[in-house]
Amino acid sequence: MRSFDRLYIGGEWVEPASSSTFTVVNPATLEPVGSTPEAVQADVDRAVEAARSALNHGPWAEMSAQDRAGIMRRLHGLMVERADDLANLITQEVGAPILFSHFGQIGATHMALDFFTGLTESYPFEEVRAGMLGPVVVRKEPVGVVAGIVPWNVPLFITMLKFAPTLASGSTMVLKSAPETPVSAFVFAELCEEAGVPAGVLNVVPADREVGEHLVTHPGVDKVSFTGSTAAGRHIGALCGERLRRCTLELGGKSASILMEDADIAAAVTEMVPNYSFMNNGQACVAQTRILAPRSRYDETVDAVTEVARSVKVGDPADFEVGVGPLIAERQRERVEGYIRTGIDEGARLTTGGGRPAGLDTGWYVEPTVFADVDNKMRIAQEEIFGPVVVVIPYTDTEDALAIANDNNYGLSGSVWTADVAAGLDVARGVRTGTYTVNGFGMDWGSPFGGFKDSGLGRELGPEGLEEYLEYKSINLPAGTE
Repeated sequence: MRSFDRLYIGGEWVEPASSSTFTVVNPATLEPVGSTPEAVQADVDRAVEAARSALNHGPWAEMSAQDRAGIMRRLHGLMVERADDLANLITQEVGAPILFSHFGQIGATHMALDFFTGLTESYPFEEVRAGMLGPVVVRKEPVGVVAGIVPWNVPLFITMLKFAPTLASGSTMVLKSAPETPVSAFVFAELCEEAGVPAGVLNVVPADREVGEHLVTHPGVDKVSFTGSTAAGRHIGALCGERLRRCTLELGGKSASILMEDADIAAAVTEMVPNYSFMNNGQACVAQTRILAPRSRYDETVDAVTEVARSVKVGDPADFEVGVGPLIAERQRERVEGYIRTGIDEGARLTTGGGRPAGLDTGWYVEPTVFADVDNKMRIAQEEIFGPVVVVIPYTDTEDALAIANDNNYGLSGSVWTADVAAGLDVARGVRTGTYTVNGFGMDWGSPFGGFKDSGLGRELGPEGLEEYLEYKSINLPAGTE
């Protein structure tokens, strides 16, 4: 059990302004994992002030990109060194299967940081362009104080999607972790301190939504980077819009995986369902939860998806053989079970799952669940369930498959499975979504990640992800200036 009694603000472990705390509970065992202070508005005010001070004064304000990259490399080395401990902690906090914690949670975090470190070393933060009258110096300066608001499902990876470009740009951050996962946020702060991240560059304030809104609207914040639900994202976007405040919103998804007529159904489903549909116990915004199958092979696809779902081991997430662990909390299980009842009421056919697994009376478990005979207009096909539930939808031809894939308010991810990669690329071009994969699932660190439509605004990863944390300044010089 790992507990903290202080907040990390301004490079110091400081007394919180209140005695309120968060107790973190392992969703598999319901035993305590640790506890941390719960930040209140006064703590946020102090954190923003510390971030502003670090931005304007002291070593960080004058540090070169190369020196910033050096700190990032030290942080990367420490995270790699502590990878096993971090993965175990995430499994305890979130309930993520330990194999996914190693690769999808912690390994991905390392790789994202490594990419941004290299980009920091090579990125042109200042360049000279030929202007109409004379040279123009184009500078890309830090956006300023960033409010980083992260969810509970992939806490360290999503933190890194925000904090790495914050470091790369020379900005500073106030990190509001979710109430369910504050322990890993403070462990991360310890690593940053050890790596030599200057005081005030990272400030950690776990808090509830009300205090989070205080952070979003704080006059000392220049940018908000939020990952979470579309409903919360709309509210945050509105608050930022009123203040003309920069914001990045990475929100929900209901991604479609299209199996083409020529696909190897058995191979595709065997790879897709356990790894991309049920990833992180189904609690992933990029999960491939709508499976589109040609009518000529629909029964074959339903049988294959059902068989694979039944084969996924459910249980203790600390077991490397387990593919699906518990959901994060009782409220999340109630939400998922509510959607399962809705699917049945809508007339969809339950082919496997739908209940609580036998022998797992402790923990927030739900069986891997498959629905067939699903119409894309059903709620279970339109809304993000955020649990181990997939729907299998028939389509007539490629045009119909594209229409179904696009008939959704979300547009975050997706995939197509085919023997003809060129044809798969044509399908990919036709789906309105931010990240797409032919014969697999992927997020490339050097390429932009984000969503169309209700899946958000802005991009993370790639040079585009860094540029979300930069302000552009043009300095016009007199004609003849060398």
